[in-house]
Amino acid sequence: MRDSRRLSLNMAGLYVGVVVGAAVMLFPFLWTVITSITPEGSLSGGPTLLVKNPTVNAYRALMDAMPMWRIIANSLGVAVVSTGLQLVTGSMAGYGFGRLKFRGKNVVFALYLATLMVPLQVLVVPLFIEMKTLNLQDTYMALLAPSVASAFGVFLLKQAVEGVPRELDEAATLDGAGHLRIFTLIILPLVRPALATVAVFAFMGSWNSFLWPLVVMRS
Repeated sequence: MRDSRRLSLNMAGLYVGVVVGAAVMLFPFLWTVITSITPEGSLSGGPTLLVKNPTVNAYRALMDAMPMWRIIANSLGVAVVSTGLQLVTGSMAGYGFGRLKFRGKNVVFALYLATLMVPLQVLVVPLFIEMKTLNLQDTYMALLAPSVASAFGVFLLKQAVEGVPRELDEAATLDGAGHLRIFTLIILPLVRPALATVAVFAFMGSWNSFLWPLVVMRS
């Protein structure tokens, strides 16, 4: 009984800590929303959590100044498509590096991981020249092309694939399953947490991307 009570208290303390931490993390976003609906921002009556006479004039002025709905739709669409492409390429490459045997696999994987050390700023000019040569500048394809594959996603999914017992592959092979069925029916369901992690990072990376769209887009 003492152990169960102690466990319950520990869990309660853990939940309280998580809730408090979440509140602290969400407070800046709440403050941003409150400031945006405050008349004249927070300059007139000072900072406050209770807004008197809330207004959406700031949002109306923003919508009149630029096509914000189109901008949000573009960002959302590109982020979703980029995330989907990275999940497909990352999971397939992770399966290839984690399960298949071929000559030079470790060397190729090391070279691929080495691209993580190359910052985007170094690649902007060559990528722009390439897109201009292919007549892809100022298109959605130009936004998506550099983010079709992610070295971080491949690394994370390779580690997840290697964590799946190989006995499952062997049992499926004895039942007549090939690589495609093993990949889709066994590996993917068992690496869903890693897929979710890659999806979050991929979506955030695409949504927060600024330099590359600024360079390659004109309209």
